[in-house]
Amino acid sequence: MIEINGHILTEVELAALAGGLVLLLMLILLIFALRAAGRTARATEPLVHQMGALGQRVQSLSDGQQQLAGGLSHVSEAQAKAQAQMLQLMEKRLADVSGKMQENLQGSAQRTAKSLGELQQRLQAIDKAQENITKLSGDVLSLQDILSNKQTRGAFGEIQLHDIVSKALPKDSYTLQATLSNGKRADLLIHLPNPPGPIVVDSKFPLEAYEALRRASTQGELNEAARGMRTAVRAHIKAISERYILEGETADGALMFLPSEAVYAELHANFPELVREGFAARVWIVSPTTCMATLNTMRAILKDARMREQAGAIRKMLRQLHRDVELVVERVDKLNTHFHQARGDLEGISVAAERAGKRAAKLDNFDFEELSADEPGVVRLTGPEAKP
Repeated sequence: MIEINGHILTEVELAALAGGLVLLLMLILLIFALRAAGRTARATEPLVHQMGALGQRVQSLSDGQQQLAGGLSHVSEAQAKAQAQMLQLMEKRLADVSGKMQENLQGSAQRTAKSLGELQQRLQAIDKAQENITKLSGDVLSLQDILSNKQTRGAFGEIQLHDIVSKALPKDSYTLQATLSNGKRADLLIHLPNPPGPIVVDSKFPLEAYEALRRASTQGELNEAARGMRTAVRAHIKAISERYILEGETADGALMFLPSEAVYAELHANFPELVREGFAARVWIVSPTTCMATLNTMRAILKDARMREQAGAIRKMLRQLHRDVELVVERVDKLNTHFHQARGDLEGISVAAERAGKRAAKLDNFDFEELSADEPGVVRLTGPEAKP
């Protein structure tokens, strides 16, 4: 395209301008030719032929110009159509991209909201756990306050022992705070049959000696705490052996209940001689776990003893049960006999019904001549002595 005086000439206009220039040139040549024709006639004829050829060429050039203009118009239209299609395709692609971005943004927003909700739930769970930890810390402090006092510590051990025993043994098989003939009161007396006889379980908790072992940081402190542990446990073993093992009244042994698994493990791990001394004094040291196992064994012993005591009653009940079974058998035999009789009666009724059906059919067909007067079962219709 060419700009002339602010006006932009398109390709079609340029082609038309070129055609005009060519026509103008042809007119100029024609004028010169006409002038030359006046000079000589011979020179005019070739010029006329040349002008005819030039006119044909000009016509051909004009036709080509028109074809070029049509081709340019077609190209312009095709270009405009392609641009429109490109714009439509770009708009469609842009709409698809926008839709996908919208979906992605919505999905991201939903996932973010879900994550925030889960995070809030976890924070709530953490807050609740923190409250439980705070409450547990308070409970631990309360437990430490309880265990710091000997009387409350003893009550704690007795309550734990009572809870274990109540789950393992029937209520009538033990006595809490039982008083013996020597005036001593035991935490628990289990009424086992002879042998071994009633056995005492006493709760002891050498907490101070154990805590001294845990706090010991030097070898000297550790040795001192170990001596304190041996002294405390030996004193408990001696007290239980002297107070709660009475010949002819209790079993030939007693149990020392430690309400702490940690203290029990410490004795067996680092003070095995104390455990052996307890065996020698017929005092067996138990923890909550081993006490439950021991009580389960005692429950089996109590069950076996009670079954032996009830053996006579069980045999009597078995004899009664056997007699009841015999009566049932007799009644079943009688019932079977009745069933046989009822079956025979049913068969007789069936035969009589079949015979009555046949006779009713004959009567329905008026076959009276086939019925003899002397035939059994014939009913006489006249006479005072008519019988069925």
